[in-house]
Amino acid sequence: MLGGDAWFSSDVIWKEDQIKHMAGHGITVEMANEALDDVDAVEADPDPKSTSGKGIRRIGYSHTRRRVLTVIVARIDGELYGVNGWPSSTPDRRRYDQGA
Repeated sequence: MLGGDAWFSSDVIWKEDQIKHMAGHGITVEMANEALDDVDAVEADPDPKSTSGKGIRRIGYSHTRRRVLTVIVARIDGELYGVNGWPSSTPDRRRYDQGA
């Protein structure tokens, strides 16, 4: 983990709009949660690409999808909200392979 407090997928609130957007990338909440809870996941808090500064990027493996996924959550008013998820890019896969 690259910063931030410990948290798990059970702490993340997924709203319907974000679930639909993530589905456009072929990712379900189940897959995203597997990646979020991967013990080997790497995390960037804050996500360097977050424009609000509230985004957290976690890169982890989904056994259901059988690949490394990048999942974005945001901490808003003390709650964690799921934002998006997609199959990891080559740089994110490299970060995962190298570990924290």
